[in-house]
Amino acid sequence: MAQGTEHSRKSAVFLDRDGVLIHATVRDSVPHPPASVDQVQIIDAAPAALNELRRAGHLLIVVTNQPDVARGAQTREGVDQINRLLMARLPLDQIYVCCHDTADHCACRKPAPGLLSDAARQWGIDLAASFMVGDRWSDVEAGRAAGCTTILLDRDYSRRERCTPNHVVADLTEAARLILAYGK
Repeated sequence: MAQGTEHSRKSAVFLDRDGVLIHATVRDSVPHPPASVDQVQIIDAAPAALNELRRAGHLLIVVTNQPDVARGAQTREGVDQINRLLMARLPLDQIYVCCHDTADHCACRKPAPGLLSDAARQWGIDLAASFMVGDRWSDVEAGRAAGCTTILLDRDYSRRERCTPNHVVADLTEAARLILAYGK
């Protein structure tokens, strides 16, 4: 059976990677991903929050911009190594990556909804019943454009003035509680 049929009409929790699941390094008010798998630090609360969401029946799909590949500061293999580590340590279903830079004007780089739309096609996801959790305005806008309920993890670098999330929370634990309350 194809993946899309197997998970037909499922809800998903789409998650940004850096700053949501793993620690990002903030320099000059801009978050940066780890440069290598050795630098990856999973946020302490992430496994428990994800396990609760998984038990409630949500697909867990990461959608991440990694423009450092296009900029030559990171390799695709380096990004893939980090993602393999996350797939091994966290209860994730899949990770979708955009390696383009803003100037590429692609359909997959958030705030465009391409990564979410691709996942919805592949997994049979009902976007209107799904959530986008991110720490930046572009995550919120991608979720909004896809028709998801959006949750912003409020950070100094979030650029909240550039978006209108459905909800603003402090961390992934609070986001998970909010999502779980939707099912009640």
